[in-house]
Amino acid sequence: MCGIHGVAAVEKNLRFTAEDVQAMADISVHRGPDDSGMHADPNVIIGMRRLSIIDVAGGHQPIANADNTTWVVCNGEIYNYQKLRQELIDQGVHFKTHSDTEVIVHLYDRYGLAFVERIQGMFGFAIWDQTRQRLVIGRDRLGIKPVYYRHADGNLAFASELKSILALPGISRSFDTRALNEYLRVGYVPDPFSIIAGIRKLSPGTLLVNENGAIRTIKYWHIQQRSENKTEEQWCEAFRDALDQSVSAQMVSDVPLGAFLSGGIDSSAVVAMMAAHSEQPIKTFSIGFGESSGGRYYNELPYAQQIARQFATDHKEIVVEPSVVDLMPRLLWHMDEPIADTAFVTTYLVSEFARREVTVILSGVGGDELFGGYRRYLGDYYLRTVKWLPSSVRRKLIKPLMDRLPADRHSPLMNLSRYAKALLDSSELSFEERYISYVSVMAEQQVNELLIEPAAAPVESALAAAFNNFRDGDGVNRMMQLDLATQLPDDLLMLTDRMSMAASLECRVPLLDERMVDLAMAMPGAQKIRGRELKRIMKKALAPILPDNILHRKKRGFGAPMGAWFRHELKPMLDHLLSESAVIKRGLFHPSAVRQLVAEHYANRADRTDQIMSLLNLEIWSRMYLDGRSHDDVHAELKEVA
Repeated sequence: MCGIHGVAAVEKNLRFTAEDVQAMADISVHRGPDDSGMHADPNVIIGMRRLSIIDVAGGHQPIANADNTTWVVCNGEIYNYQKLRQELIDQGVHFKTHSDTEVIVHLYDRYGLAFVERIQGMFGFAIWDQTRQRLVIGRDRLGIKPVYYRHADGNLAFASELKSILALPGISRSFDTRALNEYLRVGYVPDPFSIIAGIRKLSPGTLLVNENGAIRTIKYWHIQQRSENKTEEQWCEAFRDALDQSVSAQMVSDVPLGAFLSGGIDSSAVVAMMAAHSEQPIKTFSIGFGESSGGRYYNELPYAQQIARQFATDHKEIVVEPSVVDLMPRLLWHMDEPIADTAFVTTYLVSEFARREVTVILSGVGGDELFGGYRRYLGDYYLRTVKWLPSSVRRKLIKPLMDRLPADRHSPLMNLSRYAKALLDSSELSFEERYISYVSVMAEQQVNELLIEPAAAPVESALAAAFNNFRDGDGVNRMMQLDLATQLPDDLLMLTDRMSMAASLECRVPLLDERMVDLAMAMPGAQKIRGRELKRIMKKALAPILPDNILHRKKRGFGAPMGAWFRHELKPMLDHLLSESAVIKRGLFHPSAVRQLVAEHYANRADRTDQIMSLLNLEIWSRMYLDGRSHDDVHAELKEVA
């Protein structure tokens, strides 16, 4: 696990120096505190920071081929490197190291750009081919590891983190207006945009090639649903086999390894398989909440403790209180871009806690998107019941009554009210529009009412554009394909990467292993979800392994009870950051629209947690990335008003 970075000439001579690239490395030292390296040619400089995991002593990067004409830097892990290494040795290749990264440079020598189809893992890499004067930058299939790039003034800059590109001289900082609009809609910045004008994300499953004075991108992998006919028992057996192999492959490490354990199905399944492959107790780490507002509703520690006892893990826990928001300036600095998902706070805290004992962690991220775990996938099921009522009755009678009910995600009854309101609000929309409304933070109309300068003309959202790519297959799988292409890489995987790397911890996601993805792509939607039962096959496959109360309990998110804290413990901070004077000074939003949104949340008329989180984090992020203040300075300011 590392951070990569570099610069290259495109249409003009290289205008950056080795000292400039060193600045890119210095600002991302958290990604690789163990080692650093750089290779420089007249037209390119590539470098990396290294967190040593495999071949700790000998895996220094950049790594070259036999005659030092091709060089590689890589962030991530190649899980099938041992098999590939042996195949290359059988072909006469001599290896200098035992590092997984070295297989990349030798595969490239033999197969050219097609080599990427042979590697399995999570990665962001850069290959400099001196002979062809070609720079190749690549990102893994699902976007587990990040890559940013900037092509301007005849030069190309790339890095694992946006802040590394901003460390170069002469890089201006201003909002990408399209990215800002998208962020307000969905609570994260979808690729290929970044929040900073002129900087882009490399899309998952894509190569960027700089050659012959031009840059081109190649999409080497696509999310493609297909359908296989298997019996229920065959699907269950295939799931168990794929999970077992995926977890086993991702337990390869030369440093201490553990697992996140929430007590949910996904993390419990990973821990169960890890325990089966380990002679020593697995180290597990959990996070919970105390008696603060909403804390009891979000606390999952009893379930994690149950799994820890069942599989005899070496279990550790941390309990979180609202004071953790003191970390938000530093964490948003690490995030690179603002985000509305409260899980970035809890992910950092449990990562930092785990890093005291391990260097590698396995996580259950990805099970919901692949095997049908989100309640929003049931929207059409419940809507069929609602539509027994005439449209006029829903609009004129039921909706006005529902609008008067309180809504809050930190109470079982008010959370049910929140879901019912969303269902009714979307009942007249098309299938695509309805699903996009479920995953959006704000509707286009609300964004336009907030912005002082809204988009001059309607712009198709990134979600709608992505949905257009998934026209085949059943509705359940189409929804999951959208999530795999958008929210998973640009929200969940982004925050997982940034927050684990902020703690210098490598986080692996075995449920997103190639075996698991291939299985999910072949499984019909009716096997994943039937009636109201989410994760149907996953639950049946794990029934011999996990207890019923774990398999069938109600889902909780991994975030913090931030919405409840906004009304109580964090109200002074919220009132300060979104005060009329602060909103006017930032110059983006109408103060009256912000005031109304916050007032609705305070009064429980609507749950505005995500909307408030998006505005709050945008303001904190802006004070550092646009105003040039340090995260320590912003932290000190917020401490004064807490």
